[in-house]
Amino acid sequence: MPVCEQLTQPYTDQKPGTAGLRKKVAVFLQPHYLENFLQAIFDVETSLKGSTLVIGGDGRYHNRVAIQTAIAMAAGNGISKVVVGQGGILSTPAASNLIRVHDAAGGLLFTASHNPAGPDGDFGIKFNIAGGGQAPEALTGKIYEASRTISRYRLFDGGSVDLDRCGNQQLGDTLIEIVDSVDDYAQLQQSLFDFDLIRAWFKRGGRICFDAMHAVTGPYAQRILIEQLGAPAGSVINATPLEDFGGGHPDPNLIYAKHLLDLAMSAESPDLIAASDGDGDRNMILGRGLFISPGDSLAMLAAHLDKLPGYKNGPKGGIRGLARSMPTCRAVDVVAKALEVECFETPTGWKFFCNLLDAGRLTLCGEESFGTSSSHTREKDGLWAVLAWLNVLATTGNSVQQLADAHWARHGRHYYVRHDYDELPVAAANTVVDSLRKALPSLIGSTHDDWTISQADEFSYTDPVDGSIATGQGLRIVFGDAARIILRLSGTGTEGATLRLYLERYETAADKLAWPTSDALAPLAQIADRIVRLNELTGRKGPSVIT
Repeated sequence: MPVCEQLTQPYTDQKPGTAGLRKKVAVFLQPHYLENFLQAIFDVETSLKGSTLVIGGDGRYHNRVAIQTAIAMAAGNGISKVVVGQGGILSTPAASNLIRVHDAAGGLLFTASHNPAGPDGDFGIKFNIAGGGQAPEALTGKIYEASRTISRYRLFDGGSVDLDRCGNQQLGDTLIEIVDSVDDYAQLQQSLFDFDLIRAWFKRGGRICFDAMHAVTGPYAQRILIEQLGAPAGSVINATPLEDFGGGHPDPNLIYAKHLLDLAMSAESPDLIAASDGDGDRNMILGRGLFISPGDSLAMLAAHLDKLPGYKNGPKGGIRGLARSMPTCRAVDVVAKALEVECFETPTGWKFFCNLLDAGRLTLCGEESFGTSSSHTREKDGLWAVLAWLNVLATTGNSVQQLADAHWARHGRHYYVRHDYDELPVAAANTVVDSLRKALPSLIGSTHDDWTISQADEFSYTDPVDGSIATGQGLRIVFGDAARIILRLSGTGTEGATLRLYLERYETAADKLAWPTSDALAPLAQIADRIVRLNELTGRKGPSVIT
């Protein structure tokens, strides 16, 4: 069974987005489509040859077939060792951790994250570099250019691997190690959190409902929450990963996980309600009668992080710095100021946090799309955020509502919402962005209701570690500390274009901290409608999703 070269023709649409290449399954099923992109990675990232490569996925349709292809191509391209999650299953944060544990040169993750799965759904692949972080834009740009000129790919012909049997196998000169998908990840979490204290919290009657959404985190939550921490049976729902995620949309937000919001508002609500997405890197947090926005969750964890075992040591309680993506509400900025630590504002995309993490300037970071994590890995980590909340509840003895009320009383409250306009015609989306971009200079100094625009620009970012510059990262309309309107094109969709509109309002007065979010943001929404003209220019009557 020799290594062979297969002739091929390039595709022109293999440009990675925010977190890898995502397309419909039908696109990936085109002849040589996956192989071309994989070979482009092997051709560009030459450090993989003779090194270790981690491979896994979120279990969606086509996952196992794609992994077999990737293993055969790894063997054909001189990879000395491939580490694969049992059954082809690895959550994104667990894969990032395995790259670090095995000192691998990189990892291939087969996932389309929160996008729907199944034969008519989406598929995706992203490459993580040594250290576990997402490939930077400079590298993905080179991979894209290589994919446009590719003429052949290499693979070990005729071999296959038993993905369900843990242990070592051989494919030519390449060692294939199938590992338990959960073991190393669970050990990592035990080093960060006080499992004994959380067990005691459950024994005292504490309750959680964690929805794995028939996606990758089911086995992780079952092992850690039920088997190791002693959560009551039934605390983890939809725990079996399915190729179509049970027909649902594996995006943990108030629309696609409305049943969890309904549970939180009911008399049967447990103390903590949480969910994660398709590949396990996102999280949603609710308490009894209360939804915690991603920006608030980040800020509240930052305020309590020094109480958790893995973050106690060092100056500032072990917190070296905090960061958020630009569209994320500015709640964590206020906490950073109180803690007297650095706070960074980066573009959307977890890769922008990685240089700061590797440089030791960051301990906790998060983004508005329900992503939160820390320096323990180089990806956002949904289950980590849930465990962090459990540890805070167990340590303080307070409820989610009590923690939120105390936080807002001390730091003020950032009311926040995101409006998604999905599957827009690309031309219409570009018209909205171009129109607002042209209007930005004239907006500065104008007054709208009680707010005056202090800043109106297109966000760009200069990395403080390596000096790299990212431009075109979203349009900002800033009303001082009082409010913001943000508009940006999403890089995670697979059809048409998605525009995201973010509204944020900050209040500190005691009588303004308990408003319904929709009421607090209604005036700002009207201002945004007049300035951005999203409905007018797209012909839509409103957003597809509000979270």
